[in-house]
Amino acid sequence: MIFTRRIVLLLSLLMSINVQAELKGTGDLGIIIERAVGQVKLINTSKRIDIGSVEGLGDLSHASATFSRDARYAFVFGRDGGLTKIDLLTSTISKRIIQAGNSIGGAISQDGKLVAVSNYEPGGVRIFDSETLAPVADIPAEYGGGKYSKVVGLVDAPGQRFVFSLYDAGEIWVVDMNNPDKPVIKKFKGIGIQPYDALITPDGRYYIAGLFGENGLAVLDLWHTDKGVKKVLTNYGRGTEKLPVYKMPHLEGWAMAGNYLFIPAIGEHAVIIIDPNNWQEVARIKTYGQPVFAIARPDGRQVWVNFAFPKNDHLQIIDVVKMDIVKELIPGKAVLHMEFTPRGEEVWVSVRDEDRVDIYDTETFDTVAEISVDKPSGIFFTHRAHKIGL
Repeated sequence: MIFTRRIVLLLSLLMSINVQAELKGTGDLGIIIERAVGQVKLINTSKRIDIGSVEGLGDLSHASATFSRDARYAFVFGRDGGLTKIDLLTSTISKRIIQAGNSIGGAISQDGKLVAVSNYEPGGVRIFDSETLAPVADIPAEYGGGKYSKVVGLVDAPGQRFVFSLYDAGEIWVVDMNNPDKPVIKKFKGIGIQPYDALITPDGRYYIAGLFGENGLAVLDLWHTDKGVKKVLTNYGRGTEKLPVYKMPHLEGWAMAGNYLFIPAIGEHAVIIIDPNNWQEVARIKTYGQPVFAIARPDGRQVWVNFAFPKNDHLQIIDVVKMDIVKELIPGKAVLHMEFTPRGEEVWVSVRDEDRVDIYDTETFDTVAEISVDKPSGIFFTHRAHKIGL
């Protein structure tokens, strides 16, 4: 009897140890888009290693991702209209649907219960239950008597809202999802010609759309939507560019650092510095090429900039205090994306044509590790789960 009890106790202890060994958090996990093969690589940022791959995600040529509130699941938005929910702990697809013909990005709601996808074809936004991916709402971007616009710049906003821009219509829509059965849509028309992308400031107050068809930016104060959309910086934009635009800047990558916004100039080799208190340009920094992303280190001391083809092999780092470039790096061909670790001690850089992700120390600028990745593009870490607009 005593022997049997000891065996039972030993087995219980072994099972307990095994369960404990399998437990892990998600705070240092993330994904890297492997665009050419339709899969993502799962990575551990603390250990600087890849921990597996998930395949079968379709066309990832312009893929983006967001995360569930508990940071366990990644939602990947594919160019083929695919919406894929990935379990980061089991390295498996929890659910995948084809919700449209051509999608361009997505967002997760303030409470984490809804996932929204912006679509080129058919034009509009579709909203799903984040647990099951069951459809919740379909919002066609209809304008001008039966026409449908491409939707860009979709973000989440405080107040259980989604905000997005209509490229063809020149409009901004705010959708209140407090009652999922009856979305309340507020439309702002005539905001400018061809809003091509947009962002929301980290505090969730200002929604800013870049305009491709004319100079300027369209700004909506979400604290005072009754005041409408304001056109600012009318000397900035496509209308004054003299260089061909090989790749449009991504507004999500605009840097809010210190008291200023650092934004990539369209069709110019420059980063423009803006004072958001009056939306005026305060400085302009000449750069190696046409910037695509200008991303701030989490502490706001540095802004890292990458560039469009054909000068997409470089990185330049701006010191925010000096308002000048203090370092230049040459990772290799096709530097597409950058992602800082949560507290900014390192930055991960995808170098697509070298099939590699480089990891840099942001103080010394030394390469501390490399990971082999098949044609890497977007890099997304789970700390995005707790940030507005990401």
